[in-house]
Amino acid sequence: MSDSGTVVVRMAPSPTGKLHIGTARTALFNYLYAKQNGGKFILRIDDTDKERSTKEFEQNILDDLTWLGFSWDEFYRQSERTDIYLDHLKKMIDSGHAYVSKEEVKEEGDRAEVIRLKNPNKKIAFDDLIRGQVEFDTTELGDIVIAKSLEEPLYHLTSVIDDALMGITHVIRGEDHISNTPRQILIQEAIGASRPIYAHLPLILASDRSKLSKRKHGESVALSYYREQGILPQSIINYLALLGWNPGTDQEVFTLDELIKTFDMKRVHKGGAIFDEKKLAWVNRKHYNLSKVK
Repeated sequence: MSDSGTVVVRMAPSPTGKLHIGTARTALFNYLYAKQNGGKFILRIDDTDKERSTKEFEQNILDDLTWLGFSWDEFYRQSERTDIYLDHLKKMIDSGHAYVSKEEVKEEGDRAEVIRLKNPNKKIAFDDLIRGQVEFDTTELGDIVIAKSLEEPLYHLTSVIDDALMGITHVIRGEDHISNTPRQILIQEAIGASRPIYAHLPLILASDRSKLSKRKHGESVALSYYREQGILPQSIINYLALLGWNPGTDQEVFTLDELIKTFDMKRVHKGGAIFDEKKLAWVNRKHYNLSKVK
């Protein structure tokens, strides 16, 4: 909990592509958890990747989340917070928690400076709301690169700093981020930040149980693909909620308000969830018929 006892969650998509269906599901679970606990839902655009981030993709993310019916209590862009990261980097170097390292750039044969976190080389364990206790030996990670330069902080550092300053109490994200957690905990300890509660959601998988990716599955991984097909926003929300979560009853058709009342993190599965377009179409017909009745 935050100092005030309020649940604070965040969604931090990168504007390097259209809103992924898995990211939309993660946003939904964060939103549901915040709303049912009377908490705050923060939207933070992770646009520190200057080469791949675009305003067009950012607008797509904002439009799609708004279309789903989500609203956020606070909004940030990491590209507008560079001075904050710079200040922390200087303090970490001064305190001995980080250092500047000259390293060879393979493509050019030159040497460039990067900033690394000094790894204390220890075991780290954390409790996950979905997976129980998870343990890592950080010795295998080596000293972690946290910035390309003082002006170019990287994901792990910016995420930890922002989570700390924004009072994030719960980090709810996909299981592909589990391996990021020990790195981020080391950074938290280096800057004196408190540790949030973690919940790593199961991945959304294709019918062949492979991870949904644009490279393999094309535009069908983007939320806008279904929006353009005429799928109702309430249908998407309903179907995404059932991917990796079970209400414990036979009910399959939910409104957003019903999901806020019913959702329980304890009933989120560990295993991956198969995305089935036929089931989505069935859910959409149910909601279409409900809208006609109204």
